[in-house]
Amino acid sequence: MSEQVPRTGVIHDIGYRHYDGPRLGRFAISQALLVASVRHAYGMGRSGKSKVMPILLLAVMVVPVAIIVGIEVSLQLDSPPVIPAHYVFYLQPVIALYLAAQAPQLFSRDLRYGSIVLYLARPPRRTDYALAKLGALVIALLILIGIPLFVLYVGALLAKFDFTDMTREFATGLGGGVLLSIMLASIGGLIAAATPRRGFAVAAIITALIVSFTATVTTTAILDTDQEMTSTAARFANLGSPFTLSRTLSTFVFRDDSDGWMPTTAQGLVFLAVYLIVVGLCVWGLNRRYAKVARG
Repeated sequence: MSEQVPRTGVIHDIGYRHYDGPRLGRFAISQALLVASVRHAYGMGRSGKSKVMPILLLAVMVVPVAIIVGIEVSLQLDSPPVIPAHYVFYLQPVIALYLAAQAPQLFSRDLRYGSIVLYLARPPRRTDYALAKLGALVIALLILIGIPLFVLYVGALLAKFDFTDMTREFATGLGGGVLLSIMLASIGGLIAAATPRRGFAVAAIITALIVSFTATVTTTAILDTDQEMTSTAARFANLGSPFTLSRTLSTFVFRDDSDGWMPTTAQGLVFLAVYLIVVGLCVWGLNRRYAKVARG
């Protein structure tokens, strides 16, 4: 095996004590950065005050479904009271608050304190750093969304609902959660990285999500007077918010008609294209932001 030649101009030791042991590669470093960032997104390894907000929001997501599961098991209901895919979108404000609180924590702190320059001067490249942080935010959001869905799924099985139907609903809800997590993390990560001021980033993320969702819902209500989503314009109005865009794409990809309507193939492909463009532009913008920081 050939010996790895370090890149010119990088820093391997930033401490006072020299290190002569084996050096791990970019993948191992990115993996460690990813795991550490996910832990930090829930306050692990940080002060007690840092744990309050993420744990509180996780509790807000999980406690209602625990109560719902208790009711459906004890009363032996004929059908599940909550569909997993719908539950995610019932609690959009909670997910938006979590994103606004934790995205700046992952992206703004290193920029604010100037420590990002030390990271980018070491073997990890700026793209590795940006993707590791972005991946950590996606996983953190998926944990927030996935745990209550799993509780709902287990509760439905304990209530002896049909295994196949419940598994399909759980998989559909989780798939929609993955699409939503990637979309929100991309947007939130870019906004948070654009400013090292955490307060500005929090306000900008909340404003972007709430304003876009409110405008989309209002526009859809005006265009869809019969509330059956038969209007093509009303369907395309769902492109205006990350939440409704992800939800409609999930409906199309997983053939989930629980909302009472299904996009046509052409409409679904438009939603897929817009989704990929938005995520791609956000990831590109995030990488360009760190390229600018690396140049100094």
